[in-house]
Amino acid sequence: MSSQKSVTIDQQGSALLSNPLLNKDTAFSEQERTTYGLRGLLPFQIETLDDQAKRAYQQFSSYEKAIDRHIYLRELQDRNETLFFRLVSDHLEEMLPIIYTPTVGEACQTFSHIYRGSRGLFIAYPDQDNIDTILANVDQDDVSVIVVTDGERILGLGDLGAGGMGIPIGKLGLYTACGGIDPAKTLPITLDVGTNNQDLLNDATYIGWHHERIRGEEYYNFVERFVAAVMKRWPNVLLQFEDFAQINALPLLQKYRDRLCCFNDDIQGTAVVALGTLYSACKARQVQLRDQRIIFVGAGSAGCGIAEQIVAAMQEDGLSEQEARGRIFMIDRNGLVTDDMKDIPDFQKKLAQPTTTVASWNLTAKSALSTIVEHVKPTILIGVSGQAGLFNEDVITTMYRHCPTPLVMPLSNPTSRIEAVPADILKWTQGNALVATGSPFEPVNIDGTSYPIAQCNNAYIFPGIGLGIIAAQAHRVTDSMLMAAARALSDCSPVAQSGKGAVLPSFKDIKEVSLRIAEAVAQQAVEEGVTEGRDSTPLKERLEAHFWTPAYACYG
Repeated sequence: MSSQKSVTIDQQGSALLSNPLLNKDTAFSEQERTTYGLRGLLPFQIETLDDQAKRAYQQFSSYEKAIDRHIYLRELQDRNETLFFRLVSDHLEEMLPIIYTPTVGEACQTFSHIYRGSRGLFIAYPDQDNIDTILANVDQDDVSVIVVTDGERILGLGDLGAGGMGIPIGKLGLYTACGGIDPAKTLPITLDVGTNNQDLLNDATYIGWHHERIRGEEYYNFVERFVAAVMKRWPNVLLQFEDFAQINALPLLQKYRDRLCCFNDDIQGTAVVALGTLYSACKARQVQLRDQRIIFVGAGSAGCGIAEQIVAAMQEDGLSEQEARGRIFMIDRNGLVTDDMKDIPDFQKKLAQPTTTVASWNLTAKSALSTIVEHVKPTILIGVSGQAGLFNEDVITTMYRHCPTPLVMPLSNPTSRIEAVPADILKWTQGNALVATGSPFEPVNIDGTSYPIAQCNNAYIFPGIGLGIIAAQAHRVTDSMLMAAARALSDCSPVAQSGKGAVLPSFKDIKEVSLRIAEAVAQQAVEEGVTEGRDSTPLKERLEAHFWTPAYACYG
């Protein structure tokens, strides 16, 4: 892994101190202070990165509110990236909920009010003729990863317009903190195509384009101009689509996945971490994935993306496609999705249950979830509905009657939208359920036994995928690469390894987990022939060479 090195820079004085990628604050040496015109611009005492990290943690800890801690970390990142990532790396489990879910949700909601300074690119629809110029304004010629959003479906909070920029910034922070991606090679982007959030449009402080969202052909033409400009500026970049509304998410993924190296984290990343969790639970219970019966509550792009990944995995496990689809039941606001429903989205049609299968159940759109659970007898229950409290005691106890060790996954974010809290699920199942949530939760104590709660967080997956793609010089993200990532994640699961603990590894081990996932993804890319193939260096050496760690360089 990379460590301290000597580099030559061409910035001086206050300009150097204003560059977060180069700034070392009080850690500049005497020689550097002389050479780069810093004498008197800094306090006399010269400190180490360790010294600075201790002070930064004291400052972080002095804030009581999570949003204030988020603001502090964002300001630190904008001043000194190396110190920021050292601090986050030292306290990752504590700071992950602050830089990402659930606190990032509040940060996006209040983005215009807490805005301090520019980071990344805002490409607004009225600037569509200037996209090439906007990208040229970025002085990073070697961008490896872009995370882009249009802010329409931020977590479970809906349309937050330009405030959605908090998501790409947070995601790229995790690419670096968890997956070792050099922060100098990352770029967050927001496509500002307006907002239909009337509260934002009425807010004089809203920093985005005050206009209703652009739709239809105008929208897709704008995205096309953006993608074409990115491909011209950075032809080898990994482009991650993030928090697009379901009406656009899947069409954009299908349109571009064979044109450039890209993926949609809400559809594919969520699917991979969920599949990895299912693999882990099956190993722990010593059962086969092919034998599971799964209910999804929430049949949007995320839920259907997970379901399609499971269908593919069940086929690998020996089922036919029809048999696999017959074991998955999707529920949306109109009830159980069946093939006689009118006007259902294309991505739901292949997952609709035949009416002949469920006709005798006499279900209606108003049928209770527990009634559907009684008929399906699921072994796995997954929530991506954004409806708080939907997995009530009746639902969970009904499931538990038919499955002694159910896997329950309330994945909706932020915490205020979760389908059920882990303490209730474990109480209603006498501690026998396996639980994975979208947001972080403390262990649950029942009668003296502590039950760790796995956070089914995409941060387990996308940093490792990104590192693997960069190391292998892959030019596509294939389904098999994603499947390899899910298997690698499950191999790291404590409960899969020993039968005890959480279904996913601790975030304390996330860098090792990311390296393992990256190796699996890169190896699969090589086997599929979607790499440039110019580098003969052994794969593990390439992964370690690309893994950036927060350490100051010596400026010569």
